[in-house]
Amino acid sequence: MAIDSRPGLQRPAHRTRPPRRPTVNSTLGTTRYLDVTGGRIAYDDTPGDGVPVVLLPGMLDKRAAYRHLVPLLTAAGHRVVTMDLRGLGESSTGFTDHSPAAIAEDLVALLDHLDLRGAVLAGSSYTGATVVRAAALAPGRTAGVVLIDAFIENLPLNGFQKAVFGLAAPLVSAFPGLWSALQKFYYPTERPADFDAYRAGLAEMLREPARKAALRGYLKGDSAPVGWCAAVEVPALVLMGSKDPDFPDPGLIADRQAAALRGRKVMIENAGHYPMAGHPQAVADALLPFLNEVAR
Repeated sequence: MAIDSRPGLQRPAHRTRPPRRPTVNSTLGTTRYLDVTGGRIAYDDTPGDGVPVVLLPGMLDKRAAYRHLVPLLTAAGHRVVTMDLRGLGESSTGFTDHSPAAIAEDLVALLDHLDLRGAVLAGSSYTGATVVRAAALAPGRTAGVVLIDAFIENLPLNGFQKAVFGLAAPLVSAFPGLWSALQKFYYPTERPADFDAYRAGLAEMLREPARKAALRGYLKGDSAPVGWCAAVEVPALVLMGSKDPDFPDPGLIADRQAAALRGRKVMIENAGHYPMAGHPQAVADALLPFLNEVAR
């Protein structure tokens, strides 16, 4: 099986480079690679005759964040693509830009490469802004946008929040294992059965020397741009965990996002920041009707 790549890009010698042959990811499917400006992006593509769905994980996460949701979507007949972000998961390291806008360029390149049309783009947390930007850049390929506990159109940080985030960034950069420990905070109620193993894998990934630059790049990025939603002209769905600890009032943020995108919101009751892992059936129950709507 041939891999997806475009030759001719120069890469620094220190970059972590995934193998050129496709590999099998036990939580999803066959890992493929697409060369983009500055490196290589890992993704997988599960076939289906329904609306294609492209799922992006959040900051410092892997595409396997959707491991419990993907089977529910494919069982309903949808084609599902999940993509690792720059410097994370099975994607290469060495990128110099880890902003939501830069990742949007990778996403558009993937849509073009797979020749996806009428796709629904879903972003979690940091990449909510990414899918909004990509929908504006590639309107001909995008049928809808889904935000999952996203930061876009967030309220301005107060003094306390600025202090917390200002302290967290250098701490996580110095002690990557802290990100794994913080995962307990993001799942205030139900956790998946493989929760401990998954967060241990995150810590192992972030301890790799070549990935620490990516970690710092994400922590410095603007994850909550304001105004991008105005350029989106496709239907939008906002999913938000009712107990997401990242937001003092999750429902209020979801209302702001839904209003900006002229879409609708669905609160995932008792879910934290990662409802697709902690409450995958509830997310599927909200997402599948939306996919049916955009297919009409």
